[in-house]
Amino acid sequence: QAQLVESGGGLVQAGGSLTLSCAYSDSTFNDRPMGWFRQPPGKEREFVAILALSTISTDYAESVKGRFTISRDNAKNTMYLQMRSLEIEDTAVYYCAARKWNSGGYYYTPSEYHYWGQGTQVTVSS
Repeated sequence: QAQLVESGGGLVQAGGSLTLSCAYSDSTFNDRPMGWFRQPPGKEREFVAILALSTISTDYAESVKGRFTISRDNAKNTMYLQMRSLEIEDTAVYYCAARKWNSGGYYYTPSEYHYWGQGTQVTVSS
């Protein structure tokens, strides 16, 4: 069973920065679209960012554009989410996800992903 493990969450003040990591054991994930989602308290899981087949092909939710950066280090089998200028509204459990196939295109809904990490809590305080 494929495994994704997030880390790097924590408590940060508004305006601060955090970098989340998603480590995976299967190097074939380097050839698949991967993404970050988040689930704020009492809300549905929502799209944050996607890294398409090419590591230069990315897309972001409007609410995080210009503040978050998704990237991947294929040598380390790790994906990252750099978050800066954090806002209270960014408070959520953050999940990394991967698709089963190395298909092209962009994927924005949780149902389009097949593998998930356990989540890491990010709390932004005022």
